[in-house]
Amino acid sequence: MDGGAGAQVNTARGGAEPVGVQIQQSRRLPDFLQSVNLKYVKLGYHYLISNLLTLCLIPVMAVILIEASQMNPDDIRHLWLHLKYNLVSVIICSAVLVFGSTVYIMTRPRPVYLVDYSCYKAPDELKAPYERFMQHSRLTGDFDESSLEFQRKILERSGLGDETYVPEAMHHLPPQPSMQAAREEAEQVMFGALDNLFANTSVKPKDIGILVVNCSLFNPTPSLSAMIVNKYKLRGNIRSFNLGGMGCSAGVIAVDLAKDMLQVHRNTYAVVVSTENITQNWYFGNKKSMLIPNCLFRVGGAAVLLSNKSVDRRRAKYKLVHVVRTHRGADDKAFRCVYQEQDDAGKTGVSLSKDLMAIAGGALKTNITTLGPLVLPISEQLLFFATLIIKKICNKHVKPYIPDFKLAFDHFCIHAGGRAVIDELEKNLQLTQVHVEASRMTLHRFGNTSSSSIWYELAYTEAKGRMRKGNKVWQIAFGSGFKCNSAVWQALRNVKPSQNGPWEDCIDRYPVKVVS
Repeated sequence: MDGGAGAQVNTARGGAEPVGVQIQQSRRLPDFLQSVNLKYVKLGYHYLISNLLTLCLIPVMAVILIEASQMNPDDIRHLWLHLKYNLVSVIICSAVLVFGSTVYIMTRPRPVYLVDYSCYKAPDELKAPYERFMQHSRLTGDFDESSLEFQRKILERSGLGDETYVPEAMHHLPPQPSMQAAREEAEQVMFGALDNLFANTSVKPKDIGILVVNCSLFNPTPSLSAMIVNKYKLRGNIRSFNLGGMGCSAGVIAVDLAKDMLQVHRNTYAVVVSTENITQNWYFGNKKSMLIPNCLFRVGGAAVLLSNKSVDRRRAKYKLVHVVRTHRGADDKAFRCVYQEQDDAGKTGVSLSKDLMAIAGGALKTNITTLGPLVLPISEQLLFFATLIIKKICNKHVKPYIPDFKLAFDHFCIHAGGRAVIDELEKNLQLTQVHVEASRMTLHRFGNTSSSSIWYELAYTEAKGRMRKGNKVWQIAFGSGFKCNSAVWQALRNVKPSQNGPWEDCIDRYPVKVVS
């Protein structure tokens, strides 16, 4: 993103320390608050409230079954005669039931299935280790000593490892950021991800009815979506869309658009391609706020196959449950916090505001306020509401209750925009290191790949063998504008990683310690 690199991180896992135990005689009652594990009390409360309707219906169903079991043949005959001589009522009730069922079936939202997805992995010759990156930055001659030192500090704190990728044009001395080189980067990333997706799913390109491509900073003519249509000879009536200038959260926006299209067009596939292009968007100036993207953004992209076909449920990995989008562009500070512009020397780059984290926090608050009632168990919603009422009526200094999103989600894919982004969400959502592991390791291995980072994180979770049937995944991304978008998926089976996944050759080395 749209992410900072200023926060400190340490993902090292400490071992348990020995605890001394001293036994004393006491006539006082034990401290029940300390002796009872509140985690299990909370889980029990959550189970009780969430299943309250079921628990109330069980006695009612039991009474009905008992009464039915006591009916004799004469009772059943009298009931049949009653219905027989009230034929009009039976017909009217049946007609209403059939009509209502038909309307419900025709108007209900169609399930959207994620059949599979593929993340692009660049060749090894495009890797940009820390020392090589700094050496090339110095040899270009475009940066003064102050800018070089600034980049060095950002890289040290960024959370990026030595295996991230930069485009081929940036490996030349001097760099060669041309339109042709940018097209080649786009083709390598998009076609690489799509080739693997089609191979893994056995779906023919001609079967694709909807195509959505998002890339924020590179929007040539013909468009990127047209490049894909031309490459794979997609059919002439395909609904294709090209989203530009929408930042790192555009991947969720693209999924939302594809979902809406799948509600209208029956029995078809939609492909979403999320990427970013670096070749023509490297900053060669000395303005500090515009140098940060150079240190964080890296080559990457993902292709996602969605379907509304009921037959695809059996082979699909996930079902789309919710998409929640938040846009803070009406606020001037939020609108300009991630801003493409020219510096005083006329060099173009993306400037990141010092207010970025505060603005992201506000957007996140709005987003989860909308998302919470859709995903949180009733127990958490009641606790939040009760605390809010107490705060309003009794004491304004009462701290608001922070809902436990760990009760709603099993896995978290937080956009790997930067170290500070992951740190803040881990802290504010009260997550554990395991919950943010996929995000930290994606940042370390691939860097900030913009809108596609949430798919590398999902691939990490699958590669670790942690995705079980019924698990819910929260993908959350931030982007210029300023936007915060969420997508919620539910696993339809125990998900295994697809062939040629981005973590296939290195998952055994992760997680790693990120040195501060």
